Amino acid sequence: MIQIQIRKAIPSDADIILELIKAKANFDWEMKRSMGELTTSLEKIKNTLFNESPFAHVFLVEEKNKVVGFALYHFQYSSFKGQPSVWLDDLFISGNQRSKGAGAALMQTIKEEACSKDASHIGWFANANNHRAQKFYDALGAEVDEARDNSLR
Repeated sequence: MIQIQIRKAIPSDADIILELIKAKANFDWEMKRSMGELTTSLEKIKNTLFNESPFAHVFLVEEKNKVVGFALYHFQYSSFKGQPSVWLDDLFISGNQRSKGAGAALMQTIKEEACSKDASHIGWFANANNHRAQKFYDALGAEVDEARDNSLR
């Protein structure tokens, strides 16, 4: 297992976050899981993640003071439950760092954040054809609500 540190992103990390989002988009495109257009920018990241009332939050994972991955999440609210939940929008670890514990550590950090806010659950989408991701989430004890083929044709 690698020696890692996880920390909340700060405004000076906006450029790193943009690069990680681009890397995740490229990964998704290569795996044919998304063909969506990437329209975010450094300015958008600064204005939406680091304002007085941020729309989402980011945890960064570092190895030897180098950022190797991130998790981007936000809170939702259920009026029926009277509780928030966490929506994990992105979880990405750089290729050569995968399967070394960084993703599991990020998920544990998200879980701790969710528990600290009395969130009912953590939700996310993972492509049913991404078997490596499915094994990762299964190993964490995740429950599948729905499985479908999301491949692009």
